[in-house]
Amino acid sequence: MTRRPAPGTRSAPAFAAVVLVVLAATVTGCGADEETRDYSVPGTLCGIPFDTKELTPFLRPGKKLSVKPDVNPSSNYWCDVSVDGKLAVRTVQTWWQGGADTAYFLGSQTLDRVEKSADAGRYMYSGWQAFGKTEGCVDEKYGQELYTGVQAYGSDHEDADAMKRLIVSFTAQVEKSDVCDSKSS
Repeated sequence: MTRRPAPGTRSAPAFAAVVLVVLAATVTGCGADEETRDYSVPGTLCGIPFDTKELTPFLRPGKKLSVKPDVNPSSNYWCDVSVDGKLAVRTVQTWWQGGADTAYFLGSQTLDRVEKSADAGRYMYSGWQAFGKTEGCVDEKYGQELYTGVQAYGSDHEDADAMKRLIVSFTAQVEKSDVCDSKSS
């Protein structure tokens, strides 16, 4: 004799299938909301060209991206990139004492360890921040050289290789900029 389910009840396999479909829709919906970027990433930050493909993973999901320069004409050029009002990435261009190396400069910029280096120590980087030293950007009057930095505060994304590419590219663009020319003449 075959048992039939009572009216109004479901068999266990059918019920399990319905539960799985509902759970999958819930999980997929949550993940989609967390990962959306409703903004576009500009190709330049405060006048310096950037590779958006390399930069984007370091930016948190959100609705609005804003870019704000913070310039102290005597020595510092910061560019803050915020997503929904929270700092995500900061670029730095700083005139620093001549004859120093990048490791000495980065000690004034972060307390975190930055152990990877490239180009005989000219660039130092980790998974979320990188620092460099320009070539040819020298302020003869004050004996200073121009240093660069990129720090990504905005996401859990870490990629040391991407940071290395960002700092090398950013430093090369700074060397071509008016900031370098302003004191190197």
